[in-house]
Amino acid sequence: MTKLEYTFKNDILFKLLFVNHQNLLKRFVSELLEIEYDNITQFEIINPEILPDNLGDKFCRLDINMVLDGQLVDLEIQVNNEGDYPERSLYYWAKGFSSSLKVGEDYSQLPSTIVISILAFKLFDCIEFHSEYRALEVTRHSELTDKMSLHYFELPKLSDSLDASNIRNYG
Repeated sequence: MTKLEYTFKNDILFKLLFVNHQNLLKRFVSELLEIEYDNITQFEIINPEILPDNLGDKFCRLDINMVLDGQLVDLEIQVNNEGDYPERSLYYWAKGFSSSLKVGEDYSQLPSTIVISILAFKLFDCIEFHSEYRALEVTRHSELTDKMSLHYFELPKLSDSLDASNIRNYG
């Protein structure tokens, strides 16, 4: 059997697929965030282009930034574990969250900001393939704000024989 040279873990192919087929992206995000597809009233890709920041640079900004019912959503795919991914994903969240406030707006108008990370490596020492992190008080576990959510989907934790009927059982 021939092994595929490129898969959709390749960030360029990943972005090209979903930017060119936005209905698939909307369906994918609705499944990942467990939001009914038909209940999504606003869905817009903010950065559909795949352009270099500087002339002569290679492709960049391969994440997909969206607005989903007033929430900012950043979808990332990461193939290699460089040892700093939690900090990197928190940086993505902070950058999106902080850049969304316009001059003169109240802080209360900051949108809920979600980072979805699809990882081709194991990040956490647990069996669940999906982990969600929020800002919680350490002792009481009360939520500070609902404006922060970081989702990690660790692909190596999925079974090779996964069928659609038991996907929800994974986390």
